[in-house]
Amino acid sequence: MKLPARVFFTLGSRLPCGLAPRRFFSYGTKILYQNTEALQSKFFSPLQKAMLPPNSFQGKVAFITGGGTGLGKGMTTLLSSLGAQCVIASRKMDVLKATAEQISSQTGNKVHAIQCDVRDPDMVQNTVSELIKVAGHPNIVINNAAGNFISPTERLSPNAWKTITDIVLNGTAFVTLEIGKQLIKAQKGAAFLSITTIYAETGSGFVVPSASAKAGVEAMSKSLAAEWGKYGMRFNVIQPGPIKTKGAFSRLDPTGTFEKEMIGRIPCGRLGTVEELANLAAFLCSDYASWINGAVIKFDGGEEVLISGEFNDLRKNALEQDIPGMQRKSPFEG
Repeated sequence: MKLPARVFFTLGSRLPCGLAPRRFFSYGTKILYQNTEALQSKFFSPLQKAMLPPNSFQGKVAFITGGGTGLGKGMTTLLSSLGAQCVIASRKMDVLKATAEQISSQTGNKVHAIQCDVRDPDMVQNTVSELIKVAGHPNIVINNAAGNFISPTERLSPNAWKTITDIVLNGTAFVTLEIGKQLIKAQKGAAFLSITTIYAETGSGFVVPSASAKAGVEAMSKSLAAEWGKYGMRFNVIQPGPIKTKGAFSRLDPTGTFEKEMIGRIPCGRLGTVEELANLAAFLCSDYASWINGAVIKFDGGEEVLISGEFNDLRKNALEQDIPGMQRKSPFEG
């Protein structure tokens, strides 16, 4: 969800539940709406404020790929507000500069912008050199850059497959390995975090390149958690469920018709928010989580467990009507 221009995490308020649909952002000439949440969402109102205490990242350097928009922007905003010196990278320098200036003005901490296409290993190497030059070796590395689109798999071209896997898997590997090597040389540790998706574990039709690449990112993260812990590096993963951001929803759900279905299969009855994701990311990258390594955290309001359970669809009518063959009493009751 892209909120109006303001400082995140300072309001301390809860989002209203059970209201009529609210206008959030436009896609071309169309307006995308947040659908009314399910009734149970009143029990799971998202907090907007920062979870960690002020200055939790004072003196720390954070590098965030895809930091100019969406989830990357939200995470950068929170880390900067908690004292980190942030460096953001993506392909679009104009977007990066605008975001860096906006966050710097809000938090009072300098945010650096470096243009980088993570698919290009030479460009990644140059970016890491510039990162170290302007801010020092990073204490936090968040691999957030991604690409995705929906397509029947039989229509995918080799170039379409390569585009997604180059950004998601190869780009994450290039960034992680280059920074990791520099940290080993400097004898410095860091917390690495990758943003994947719940279907990296289960697989999903119509987004096969993304599912395959994200699964590779998770395997790499767990592998390096085992191998590079001795160098002072931790590697963790967040698997977000549906979180409303302009970039993702304009591409994957431009009409908004899929959003209602998504909310219907989330036990918590609503979509996630950028602020919640940023709070979880900040915790995993903080010293409070120094014993969390090799973890893959689901962040989906219970969506994955609901859609995986064979009998979970009985929730729709089990209480309202008799289902033929359903036991009214346990067979073990007297």
